[in-house]
Amino acid sequence: MRVYAGIDPVTKRAHYLVEHVPAGPRAAGQAEKVRIRLLAQVDEKRNPRTNATLNQLLDRYMSVLDIEATTRDGYERNLRNHVRPVLGDLPISRIDGELIDSFYAQLRSCRARCRGRTYVEHRTKRHHQCDDRCRPHQCRPLSDASRRHIHNLLSGAFGRAVRWRWVSTNPVHQAEAPSQPVPHPRPPSQPQAARIAMEAWKDPDWGMFVWLAMTTGARRGELCALRWDRLHLESGVLEVRTSIAQSGRQIWEKDTKTHQQRRIVLDPQTLDLLRAYLRHCTQRAASIGLELPPDSYVFSLAPDASTWLKPDTVTQRYTRMCARLGFDMHIHQLRHYSATELIAGGVDIRTVAGRLGHGGGGTTTLRVYSAWVAEADQRAAKSLGSRMPILPSSSGFDAPELPAPATQDNTNPYQIIAADLRAAIRCGALRPGDPLPTIKQLASQYGVAVSTAHRAIMELTAANDAVASRGKRAIVR
Repeated sequence: MRVYAGIDPVTKRAHYLVEHVPAGPRAAGQAEKVRIRLLAQVDEKRNPRTNATLNQLLDRYMSVLDIEATTRDGYERNLRNHVRPVLGDLPISRIDGELIDSFYAQLRSCRARCRGRTYVEHRTKRHHQCDDRCRPHQCRPLSDASRRHIHNLLSGAFGRAVRWRWVSTNPVHQAEAPSQPVPHPRPPSQPQAARIAMEAWKDPDWGMFVWLAMTTGARRGELCALRWDRLHLESGVLEVRTSIAQSGRQIWEKDTKTHQQRRIVLDPQTLDLLRAYLRHCTQRAASIGLELPPDSYVFSLAPDASTWLKPDTVTQRYTRMCARLGFDMHIHQLRHYSATELIAGGVDIRTVAGRLGHGGGGTTTLRVYSAWVAEADQRAAKSLGSRMPILPSSSGFDAPELPAPATQDNTNPYQIIAADLRAAIRCGALRPGDPLPTIKQLASQYGVAVSTAHRAIMELTAANDAVASRGKRAIVR
């Protein structure tokens, strides 16, 4: 049975809804029922309006998507490695929630979608002599973050398809979204940071770069783009205006990640080091008859500091240096180190977010570093208690008999969540009247059951830190 359904917006040809009816004595009656159903779908505009495949939809979607080049590379990599080989040749009318759930399940068990097959993973696809680098395949699940990115990408593509009237509904909404990955920042400890700094300072240029990454929390691309005219050594302020981006062999200067400029105040020791490093760079250029321009790059391999460092080169050098020290670390963890040290030192979340360049007024900072917020809040409470005046015990006044403090077990998941939220309220990241994260968000972030997250909200409500009513989102009291 074939029913005309208009012009295909992709191929510009006549589009038909086709359904096969098996032969038999009742074939005529069944064919009539199918014809009536297909005509109803066309009349009610519930039919798929194109025979385009998912590859065609993704090609069209990526051609109109306005995103950064580095973000586009990540999208294309996920599509090329995971989506297109499995779903790319399927018509979008055949993709539904069940199929997408099955696809996510495959990625959750093995990123190569081996389905239990045994084979050898060769080090190259070219003809070669196998060595110890060609090993038997071992299943490795695709990370939660990557599966979440794929889900968002497919949802965006089918959302555009609905707007373009290619399909009537978004099948990704019928699938269960992969859980939001819980942030687990692993900054170096203070002894590790000391060893890293000492090792880096064997080369003054590299040592200054690593030191600034530790003290400012700037991203690697922002430090690569740093110029001397953006370092105000008299006032002790560093301006972050641009960043260096790299995609393969292509390298360019662009806005910062959040498209916002920011000013970071530097400590006296860092300012002294920068002054000494400026003299070092000036003398090195003068020794070969050159002069550093005011807008030259702070970190450069060129004698006149006219070119920037490559971000990927910085990452590789830092990883190799840490490997020599016996650490498995990457340079972005220095950003985590700066944030955690600031929070542990009592700096409020909004100030930390401003130094790091996080958007959302500290929401990202709180989500990633909530554990250190709670730790700093507990430390502040102990410090305050030790500084309180001693209650009088004479002079006609008898101090009240204070009960012994009850021991509280903060190892329960709901108590940890409540402690983190309470710390965010006390440090100002969440202000009176601000909505608290939803129960589903808390459950996903902490990897707990919904009932556990609900119990944490109830504990805040019982302590008069929050107000919750049935059917409404809890807010800060």
